[in-house]
Amino acid sequence: MAARDKFSIGLVQMACSTEPAANLEKAIGLVREAAKRGAKVICLPELFRSQYFCREENAELFELAEAIPGPTTEAIGKVAGELRVTVIASLFERRAAGLYHNTAAILGPDGNLQGIYRKMHIPDDPLYYEKFYFTPGDLGFLNFETPQARIGVLVCWDQWYPEGARLTALQGADVLFYPTAIGWHPAEKAEFGAAQLDAWTTIQRAHAIANGVYVAAVNRIGYEGPPERGLEFWGSSFVADPFGQMAARASSDKEEILIVECDPKRAEEVRRNWPFLRDRRIDAYSGITERWLD
Repeated sequence: MAARDKFSIGLVQMACSTEPAANLEKAIGLVREAAKRGAKVICLPELFRSQYFCREENAELFELAEAIPGPTTEAIGKVAGELRVTVIASLFERRAAGLYHNTAAILGPDGNLQGIYRKMHIPDDPLYYEKFYFTPGDLGFLNFETPQARIGVLVCWDQWYPEGARLTALQGADVLFYPTAIGWHPAEKAEFGAAQLDAWTTIQRAHAIANGVYVAAVNRIGYEGPPERGLEFWGSSFVADPFGQMAARASSDKEEILIVECDPKRAEEVRRNWPFLRDRRIDAYSGITERWLD
């Protein structure tokens, strides 16, 4: 297989309002800006069409869900086709009555829906009540081919699991994208905030190192919710190179677009000198599919 050329990716870090139409319009404008700056694969944050509604368990919020394909994939696909870029759009999918997923749609440069990834790991923590809304993904860990690169797409809570990163990377991905919505509980920020952010960054840099791939994490910013029951999203979107070095990192509180040039030769170089894939003992890992080894 011939070596790929360098390519640029764009990460859209944005604040989200309570108006889905306004969020979609803003996201499309930021996709245009990222494309103008040279990005060929552009990723939006998790569930960007709304504020992060999983802070509460409220059945009325299922009204935010939509079909895929649907109006949002149609709108973003039209722009992707016009700009000749690939866009990763994280959406609240209504699959059927009473069946919903946290889903990333991949819109290709021909304007068509290239595929979807349904979030596999679903959290249930204070202010992250996702199990109330989302059925776990049933498509497995996937890759998607673009004209510039082969990409893997996972979503937020997936980013804490090395198994998901490994299985996605083993399919040949050049970049692992993680659209994300994560932040601080304000009452905890002073004591635990720095450590939480550091852990989030460290685990994903580790995925880059262990697999010899670029990793791109795309978060939102802003405070959402009432003062006593809200979340302060910590932004800090970043791209790590195949040895975990920071290629670019956004601020914690500003809307930004990160443009990063990725070089497949960098992955080749890293994997030759740190041959983790060569030395894996695939004959000895059967226990990884067990819940616990007694």
